Amino acid sequence: MASILVTGASGFIGSFIAEEALKRQFSTWAGIRSSSSKEYLQYQDLKFIELDFLHPDKLRSKLSAYKEAYNGGFDYIVHCAGATKCLNKEDFERVNFSQTKFFVDMLIDLNMVPIQFIYISTLSIFGPIREGDYSPIREEDVATPNTAYGLSKLKAELYIRSIKEFPYVIYRPTGVYGPREKDYFLMAKSIKQHLDFSVGFKRQDLTFVYVRDIVQAVFLGIEKSVSRRVYFLSDGEVYNSRAFSNLIQKELDVSFVIHLKCPLLILKVISLLAENFAFFSGKSSTLNSDKFKIMKQRNWQCDITPVINELGFKPQYDLEKGVKETIAWYKKEGWL
Repeated sequence: MASILVTGASGFIGSFIAEEALKRQFSTWAGIRSSSSKEYLQYQDLKFIELDFLHPDKLRSKLSAYKEAYNGGFDYIVHCAGATKCLNKEDFERVNFSQTKFFVDMLIDLNMVPIQFIYISTLSIFGPIREGDYSPIREEDVATPNTAYGLSKLKAELYIRSIKEFPYVIYRPTGVYGPREKDYFLMAKSIKQHLDFSVGFKRQDLTFVYVRDIVQAVFLGIEKSVSRRVYFLSDGEVYNSRAFSNLIQKELDVSFVIHLKCPLLILKVISLLAENFAFFSGKSSTLNSDKFKIMKQRNWQCDITPVINELGFKPQYDLEKGVKETIAWYKKEGWL
């Protein structure tokens, strides 16, 4: 039985990957912190390993103990662990880049390099490009991230890709949504209260990918035994700025919604105020200067032709189907 380690397994994407790995009869290990919630990891056959990426010595000890107990390393590693929100911008660098580097270096040093090291990155590493003609972002484009989050993920990508013969597969999803996700939930909560908030007046092309389609791509990559490849992930469609909120309104059966468009300058001021308040209160904020730059970006199209041609990836969820399933889950769990 092949073994697989999913870091960040208690998180949104990681929990779905761990769930699918068990269904496929992998010996599945959930890499978590001591403080991580196991709410979505309630499976009898799931095994846990506490990984402290902040302290290399503790990380080495855990990995060495696994290697000794199981006579080798993991066959596959899906590295989902990371940060999407931080109080200090420097923390993105520490968590998303430095800790990933520690982890990869340690796997090499301990002779525990897997058959595949699968890294969940982001389309955000490219920043606001191709906004003149709204054409899809492509692999050969030069990444110019304009957020601390995007820069930290890019640095991790570049380091992984720089290691000779290291068997990486990198996925760059666009906006990820689905059950258990909390940021898009805030949109649903707002629409239930008859308010929809959007940003800027210039055309905005949005793309999305349902969480289960990311899972599909990960296991297709394993089945196809690809190595040293990078793929964009979306559902293959392009949506206008109202598509997501309109579908939420439909699924919630909300009779009317007031659509508010916020000028970019005003949103920038609000974002900076929210970021400063979060810093002094010691709690991260959904709205901050990084989030402002992401919301400001006008073109989120990306070319998924390579993942279709090389892995046979076929998105199972367009936005209508995905939103329907997501809202149903929010209702079932009492979130809405």
